[in-house]
Amino acid sequence: NSVLTTHSMLEHAEVVNVLDNEAIYGICKNNLDVARPTYSNLNRLICQVISSMTASVRFSGQLNVDMNEFQTNLVPYPRIHFMLSSFAPIISAEKALRERQSVQEITLAAFEPSNQMAKCDPRHGKFMSCCLLYRGDVVPK
Repeated sequence: NSVLTTHSMLEHAEVVNVLDNEAIYGICKNNLDVARPTYSNLNRLICQVISSMTASVRFSGQLNVDMNEFQTNLVPYPRIHFMLSSFAPIISAEKALRERQSVQEITLAAFEPSNQMAKCDPRHGKFMSCCLLYRGDVVPK
């Protein structure tokens, strides 16, 4: 389906968020320790990622941006408008209760292939732009 829609996405969309079922299935299985992920598990993860991306639109704050600013800042050329999303930390509920992660660990985890929402390794390519969104009490060091 993605191959068939690429042409229309190039022509009719301004920003495309790339999500891959295989990658999301792997995240559920390996990172969240779900033995047999269902569509419900996959959809919950997708909802969490998209909800995090749009949190600044829904809540007030000093550094809030809307989707038009994402497009302006992240899309260098009109035909290169495919965003590769990542989400970190992705850990199971049991691990979340006993593990604390620093901002540096979360930042490094965002660039790991195991946390990408599409099956690719960003370490083998080039970034044209990058945006990291942090939620909660973040203290950069």
